[in-house]
Parts: sequence; C-alpha cells; structure tokens
Amino acid sequence: MQLIELETKIAAPPERCFLLSLSIDLHMESTVHTSERAIAGVTQGIIGPNQTVTWRGRHFGLMLEHTSLIDRYDPPNHFRDVMVQGHFRTFEHEHFFEPAADGGTLMRDRLILEAPFGPLGWVAEKLILRQYLTRFLRQRDAMIKRIAESPSGEWQQYLQNTSLRG
Repeated sequence: MQLIELETKIAAPPERCFLLSLSIDLHMESTVHTSERAIAGVTQGIIGPNQTVTWRGRHFGLMLEHTSLIDRYDPPNHFRDVMVQGHFRTFEHEHFFEPAADGGTLMRDRLILEAPFGPLGWVAEKLILRQYLTRFLRQRDAMIKRIAESPSGEWQQYLQNTSLRG
C-alpha cells in the first residue's frame, strides 16, 4: 500500500478550490495527455455527494476504466473519492481545503492506493505507480491552481449553476 500526500497553496478562496476540484470538465482538461474522458455517471459539470463518475483514459499504453464514488462530502473543507470499480485493490483520494492566513487556500491531497497481484503489485506500486500518480496529481493540482487564480475569472466557466461560488 502506498500513501501520496501533496500540498498546493492557491491564492483563491477555499469554496472556489473545492468546487473546481469537483469539476468533471476541469479534470478532463487537466488530463488531456491521457485522453481521459468521463463516460458514465456524472460526465460534465460538478460531481456531488454519493455520485459516481467512470473515467476512461490511456495509462501505460492501455485504455483503462476507473469508477469513483464521492463517499464523503463536507463543503468547502473536504471530500473523498473512492474507486468502486477499476484495476486497483484500493484507491482512496481525500481532498482537503484549509483557509490560509493570506486569504487563500492550502489544498491537500491524500491518496492511498494498493495494486492487485500481491508481491508483484507491491513492486509495481514502488517502482512505477507511486511516481506516475504523484506526477498525475501534481499536473491536476497545477491546473486547479492556475484556473482558480486566473485574473480574468476563467474559473467562472467551470462553476456555472453551482451554489458555492467562491
């Protein structure tokens, strides 16, 4: 089992960062390098509590599918998505949003993953998956930061028709 923890400081309010992290459209834009698309469940807009999304994307040269459920939801502080169908034994991604003293947000990711296949899976986790998923999350977090901080208000296009508009 692997634990990946990341922190990103964002010069935007927690409400905005929280909702952008739930944006299906923003996620797809941040994963253009994997051709990741939402193909079932919530496929656009903002995903909410007890909703699922099925992603299909190219990882390691293969088209893979992964279905996540938002099983914890405490706006604008925290949510968790867990894999309910896919190729991992365990995949739990927690998202935390803490107000910063400067008026911005400290966004934290906590990902727990476990590959299948016993000892072989453990080797894959250590040698490949940890680095790959850390890079994947950093790219996604950088996109959330860029959009949330955009001086032109670019973030608004992702948050139309939402109740929390940071």
